[in-house]
Amino acid sequence: METLEYTVPGMHCGHCEASVKEEVTAVPGVREVLVDLESKRVEVQGETLDDAAIRAAIAEAGYEAA
Repeated sequence: METLEYTVPGMHCGHCEASVKEEVTAVPGVREVLVDLESKRVEVQGETLDDAAIRAAIAEAGYEAA
């Protein structure tokens, strides 16, 4: 299993967290998405993760991954 981490500065509430989790979880290969609102970090775990697809999913949720 591999892990990718992103900073998503625009997240600030539970709705933000839920939106990001929903979109990223739908990306093939993703098994788990952990969001820490306080640090604005998103940790994605899974197999053969596609960085571009995960960044696109975060964008689809309305946020930009740093």
